[in-house]
Amino acid sequence: MARIRPVRVLMLASLAVISLAGCAASNRVASPPVEGPVRLGEIAAVDGPRVRPNRVIEDSRCPADVQCIQAGRLVVRATVLGGGWSKEIDFTLGVPAPIADGTLTLVDAKPVPILGETAESAARFTFKFQGGR
Repeated sequence: MARIRPVRVLMLASLAVISLAGCAASNRVASPPVEGPVRLGEIAAVDGPRVRPNRVIEDSRCPADVQCIQAGRLVVRATVLGGGWSKEIDFTLGVPAPIADGTLTLVDAKPVPILGETAESAARFTFKFQGGR
């Protein structure tokens, strides 16, 4: 019977560990959808479809520290994900958009802008789905 040298055993064990570590790293699981406000790039579970806000197209809302004559608006481009489909849609704050067998609405966005500051990375968006089932 041939004897395996301790150095070879150590090398083989090291290769096995490295191989398994590589497999574990390549099988990363996407973060689960969040119920509640989400940041840009996060996926929200909204009682039916899932929605991922991608970017702010327009934010002309009145800053929190200013008195405005006109309220302005917020438009967010988001990807809506259903069973086997996905669709990119521009959502205007408070305006329902037809999705599948219901409507999806961007119902809230915080924080409200402050004059001279852009806080898109800190923004949290809340969506609501009505209908379906």
